[in-house]
Amino acid sequence: MAAQLSITRAVKQRVIFLVLDKVQLLDLAGPAQVFSMAASYGAPYSLHFCASSSEVRSAQGLFLGQLEPLLPVSADDLVIIAGVMLEQPAQPLVDEETRSWLLDAYQKGTRIASICSGAMVLGEAGLLDGRRCTTHWFRIADLQQRYPLAHVVEGVLYVSDRGITTSAGIASGIDMALSIVEQQHGPHLTAAVARLLVIYLRRNGSHSQQSVYLEYRNHLHSGVHQVQNWLAEHATAAVSLEQLAQVANMSVRSLSRAFKEATGLTPVQYQQRLRLEIAANLFQNSDLSIEAISARCGFEDARHFRRLWQRQFGTSPATTRKKQATSFA
Repeated sequence: MAAQLSITRAVKQRVIFLVLDKVQLLDLAGPAQVFSMAASYGAPYSLHFCASSSEVRSAQGLFLGQLEPLLPVSADDLVIIAGVMLEQPAQPLVDEETRSWLLDAYQKGTRIASICSGAMVLGEAGLLDGRRCTTHWFRIADLQQRYPLAHVVEGVLYVSDRGITTSAGIASGIDMALSIVEQQHGPHLTAAVARLLVIYLRRNGSHSQQSVYLEYRNHLHSGVHQVQNWLAEHATAAVSLEQLAQVANMSVRSLSRAFKEATGLTPVQYQQRLRLEIAANLFQNSDLSIEAISARCGFEDARHFRRLWQRQFGTSPATTRKKQATSFA
């Protein structure tokens, strides 16, 4: 499967985890696992674990040693700050060396993300002033009180604002990491990583459309999962129910019934959703005409593509593309 995934970035990107004293292990390990698995599928990530000292003790009492020093960073890097245990509200979370390192990273255009109370570290560095941000629900009021110039957002898993992403913490750090992988390498690779982690991507309130590669997976029918995997790899191909039944080692009738019960869709409808997702990505990443995109996604008739898009999203492909162009400008 990994060999068939399309990786768009050729140059290695460093994912630099800032490991602080009393780091929360899941805040660190969850996102690290996401990028590590993405790298195993061919995504060009290299992981680094850095601190101002070579050893720190986690909030759970586990010592982490042989950490790298704070590396010089560039705009091509991604810095991730895992959450830490907050014991004394007024106590500084980072030393001056680390604070200066973060400010330097931001000034160089490095993308920065935090998990849970890692947002407090960003606030301490002055990087949340005037910026939308979030943290664990238990720390929302504390974050707003500590950094009154920050625009703290409640009830979301993660939020991005001008190069800085903050997440609610614990498992939502995994969701945030998956979202970054999806932005950089597309939903297909992200779905493969999520399936290995047995995690299905969730979105914050600003994302109304979830990835079809990750939706419709909250079931335990192995045959239907096999067909979904196969269709994800052959979304643009012409396929018959007989072929899909062979993939699942089921009869056509049994597969049709099981697929509908497990997902709420027919296999044909599921493939159409996959094709629409491919089209959405092509809208963002190419100058192809709608007719060319329709053909590339496996539709024989561009009018059929337009009707399906209108039915699914309530607007025309041309209108959707124009809105996307405006939002990414």
